[in-house]
Amino acid sequence: MLAVPPEPQTVRSSQADLPGVSVVIPIYNGEQDLPNLLQSLRAQTYPSDRVEYWLVDNRSGDRTPTLLQAAAAQAAQDGFPLYYRSQAQIQSSYAARNVGIRAATHNILAFTDADCRPQPGWLAALMQPFSQPDIGIVAGAVQGLPGSSILEQYAMRRQTLSQTHTLNHPVCPYGQTANLALRRAALQQSGLFRPYLTTGGDADLCWRILHQGRWQIQLAEAAIVQHRHRVSLSELRAQWQRYGRANRYLHQLHGVPLTPELTGIDYGRRSGRWLLKEVAIAFPQILAGQGSLATLLDTPLDLFCTQARSQGQRRASLPPMAQSIEWLESDGSQDDG
Repeated sequence: MLAVPPEPQTVRSSQADLPGVSVVIPIYNGEQDLPNLLQSLRAQTYPSDRVEYWLVDNRSGDRTPTLLQAAAAQAAQDGFPLYYRSQAQIQSSYAARNVGIRAATHNILAFTDADCRPQPGWLAALMQPFSQPDIGIVAGAVQGLPGSSILEQYAMRRQTLSQTHTLNHPVCPYGQTANLALRRAALQQSGLFRPYLTTGGDADLCWRILHQGRWQIQLAEAAIVQHRHRVSLSELRAQWQRYGRANRYLHQLHGVPLTPELTGIDYGRRSGRWLLKEVAIAFPQILAGQGSLATLLDTPLDLFCTQARSQGQRRASLPPMAQSIEWLESDGSQDDG
């Protein structure tokens, strides 16, 4: 179901031939990220008359709602297609995305997040695969924002956010909502995001679409979004605990195998090998200025992330309401993009 990218095609003859796209971005406490996000959206090379941006606040406790309303008002003055919505009932990015989907007027829906920085050619590249009628899902590339901290460098080396991991999932490929586009027709057949799910909703939705057998998924490598990496151990732990919870939820929804947990003996062996082999070899090189302390910490950080994921998976249980799926009814008002 993972489509092979076609040979490069000739550029479309006119802007009118380009598909219309509605970009949906859920935002929770995004006050610090909004300026860079708005700048990234205004820098898109995709024709402004073929795109609209729906920014959906999800019960933020900071100044996000005020800033979004101001941004939408300014956009209206500038003639820029940016709009504000709110999802104040359910604390879930998927519920917020559903609000944006219902407000959207185009037949292709694209998604990213507040802490992402879409590159100028993002939308133009993300739309190209939809020239093939059997492509229902397009996943763009997710890269880390440049960072100098040990944790940021670790995440870069491990390619933590890369779509490569999700597109090669052993059960079924899927794309992360940090950089994803879907056909409205696929959503009408499979349903929207599960509004009460708090993690794993991107995999769940992609799998429901792909299991229909009609649609394929394709990677658009040139459609680049940069994502902010975690900079503290507490943030890193929360990230990997969330990955563990997602695996538990997907196990209950789709029968995905649970990730085997390491035993105390496993942790001891890996830690001992790190101390007796990796440190013994690398430490003299570091003292001589020929090695990196950040690289030396890869194994302890691997074990830290593995333990956090196991904790998240072990403690999670799918809430009953998370079984529910919202559905989209067509009123015939959408364009034919």
